Amino acid sequence: MRMHELLGQIRRLQEAGESVALATLVDVLRSAPRDPGAVMAISSAGTLLGSISGGCVESALAQEAAAVLADGNPRLVEYGLSDADAQAVGLSCGGTLSVLVEPLNAAETAVIERRLTSEVLVAEAIRLDDAGRANRLFLFEDTALGSLGNARLDDVVAAEVRASIAGDATEIRTFGDEGEPHGDVRVFIHRVLAKPRMYIFGAIDFAHAMVRVAKLLGYEVTLCDARPAFATPERFPEADRVVVAWPDDFLRESPVDDRTAIVALTHDEKFDVPLIRAALHTNAGYIGVMGSRRTNERRMTQLRELGLTHAELARLNAPIGLDLGARTPEETAIAIAAEIVALRHGREGGRLTAGSGPVRGHWKSPQLS
Repeated sequence: MRMHELLGQIRRLQEAGESVALATLVDVLRSAPRDPGAVMAISSAGTLLGSISGGCVESALAQEAAAVLADGNPRLVEYGLSDADAQAVGLSCGGTLSVLVEPLNAAETAVIERRLTSEVLVAEAIRLDDAGRANRLFLFEDTALGSLGNARLDDVVAAEVRASIAGDATEIRTFGDEGEPHGDVRVFIHRVLAKPRMYIFGAIDFAHAMVRVAKLLGYEVTLCDARPAFATPERFPEADRVVVAWPDDFLRESPVDDRTAIVALTHDEKFDVPLIRAALHTNAGYIGVMGSRRTNERRMTQLRELGLTHAELARLNAPIGLDLGARTPEETAIAIAAEIVALRHGREGGRLTAGSGPVRGHWKSPQLS
């Protein structure tokens, strides 16, 4: 969870009279259970929202939060194997976490929440250095809210972020003093990336499971089928959109980028072949097509006859999914999702027990290519 995703719940706690501290994961060294930008809110009554480490350091952070709420001073804390307290906090993942813990002002939280209802958040910047620790700047598409300490620094950081909005999702940057009397300024920048899109083609039983799994992975999901009797919102209530259209026509008119996943479950050549051809003319990060090996060979022959090259066809994941022995729709959806995750992180998808590399992929911008 990110701060803007927890604001509604935080506001309800504050309205109930509780004080709230926010813990933000700002840096990770080596492996860790969560990526930078993850947050956890801790109330004075002991309510926990979100997670920093999946359970490794939450109890220790709750104690830090109590101290922050008592004295009002934000602090930057570190947990890791190099920390003498590593065993006490249970960090067994081999990584080091840097976490900013700060008190949240109820009035400021209310202002931020109101702005988020009408404007699109682009990025959030937080100061980490001692002089202005926890000063926060929210950048919207055309405006800004808050401050890192002075207007000149705000302008410089905003200009840097807007000039590289497609950069890494999070980073720590050091800026010159920019009029500050305190020397170099460290700023944690968290770009709020739009949800990646998944287009699922074929309103069949496997699609029900695929929609559910895709939502768990954080995708904005569109289900498309040319048959109006099958493609209905009632049949796919968890999809963000249900569209009745020929798959290739829909895809040619839809936004696609390198984080987009295209999942074709139709296994009907009159839909599949035009759809695959259209998909290969995009920069989608994942293109997977369901079907038996015999069906796939027949499709590949037709696609080669249409002029698609070996390099283009090599982008196809067909038959779709990892070899998990999946049989049911749910198992198949998990196999497809596992393949997407493996490709995203440059992994082969084998068993961890048979390998010797890091158990968890190093964090990077969530792109499929």
